[in-house]
Amino acid sequence: MQITQTNAEGLKREFRITVAAADIETRVAERLKHLGHTVQLPGFRPGKVPMALLRKRFGNSVMGEVLEDAVNAGSQKAMVDHKLTPAAQPKIEVTKFAEGQDLEYTMAIEVMPEIAPADFSKIELERLTVAVSESEIEEALTRMAEGQKSFQSAETGTAAAIGHAVMISFVGSVDGKEFEGGKGEDFLLELGSKRFIPGFEEQLVGVKAGDDLTVQVTFPEDYGAKDLAGKAASFAVAVKEVRVPQTVAVDDELAKRMGLENLAALRKAVSEQISRDYIDVSRARLKRSLLDKLAEQHNFVVPQGMIDAEIGAIVQQFRDLREKGGLDPDEKEKTEDQVRDEYRPIAERRVRLGLLLGKVGEMNNITVNDNEVSRALSEQSRRFPGRERQVVEFYQNNAQAMASLKAPLYEDKVVDFILELAKLSDRSVAREELMRDPDAEPAAAAQDDKTETPAAGEKKPAKRGAKKAVAKD
Repeated sequence: MQITQTNAEGLKREFRITVAAADIETRVAERLKHLGHTVQLPGFRPGKVPMALLRKRFGNSVMGEVLEDAVNAGSQKAMVDHKLTPAAQPKIEVTKFAEGQDLEYTMAIEVMPEIAPADFSKIELERLTVAVSESEIEEALTRMAEGQKSFQSAETGTAAAIGHAVMISFVGSVDGKEFEGGKGEDFLLELGSKRFIPGFEEQLVGVKAGDDLTVQVTFPEDYGAKDLAGKAASFAVAVKEVRVPQTVAVDDELAKRMGLENLAALRKAVSEQISRDYIDVSRARLKRSLLDKLAEQHNFVVPQGMIDAEIGAIVQQFRDLREKGGLDPDEKEKTEDQVRDEYRPIAERRVRLGLLLGKVGEMNNITVNDNEVSRALSEQSRRFPGRERQVVEFYQNNAQAMASLKAPLYEDKVVDFILELAKLSDRSVAREELMRDPDAEPAAAAQDDKTETPAAGEKKPAKRGAKKAVAKD
């Protein structure tokens, strides 16, 4: 076998590999001989089948196996001899082969870059902390009480108002024809809940039990059912009953409804949950700051194939969101080429940081153990009540899905390792500052103190709830 390196530019390596015809013939003959000991052909005992007949019957398939093994062996030897760590599967192209002649092929591959992690002890980061206020606890308790409220039948002649509930039956139609999903019987609708199409609930304000009316609405342009999006619809509505809300007091009884002994225990539980929420957001902000620092300090070359794969994933997310109507209006007009150009730096950053964290984890023997995976799998399965077993089996039988479950666990452990080495200082801030979008302009941030904070290292999403389509990391 002759291996000649023909290119060593950047992370790209190319080889020309030749396997002698005699070597190939020897391997073919050995396989045919081995096959002859087991194969059963009419008129011949095992081990007595003539080589000429074996070659005629099985020569092509055996040759294919031998060539595949020869290519794999040559490629592996080239990488071992040159001490290469591939970043992806090599690209193989057979340039010459005919029976009785040498096999010649080329192998092109990108290799992993040399990564030298910085001195993490010199990184300085600020961790934001927020104290839970009594007003926040009271607000949370009030929301809990509202969530526990019930509705009772109103007195005869009561006109429905926002906050009341109406028991209705309805039939929807577009252009005079009923449409699928537009019919309901004895449906309890709370006015002001915005559960129905915009404009529907408002037209029920003032109705009384026994009223019949026609509600005219227009489906939003981004409505999920494309055959209804933007179309005018009529709903024939029969009002069966008007119900008024019965408020629930914030007291020991509410606590017992929530599974706790008394109001004091409920207040403590609420305070602890709010505190955990703040800690989670603070960690996300801290992680993002760390990734920004790491990105500034590490600028090694990244394999182009890995960048292209990451861009491909982003474009696919863009396609999925566009099909589901999940993009903001200004995003809808973008072409896929524009998305590729816009997110190429983001993809490169993602890959570079991923390789860096992987290197740090490898150098420091950081692993994810079975117990950690089991806990993550249990948490994931609980998101699908009644289908826990199916979810667990899906991950257990799908290596790629299991890898996607382990990846964030591994990343967080590496991040925690780096944070232990970095210099951290705590700063107490108001809730509004903690929750503010780090990407927002200062003026915009001042007007939107309740902006949801994107996950660590992420760019603000094109549409809330669709983060990953434009994630920074």
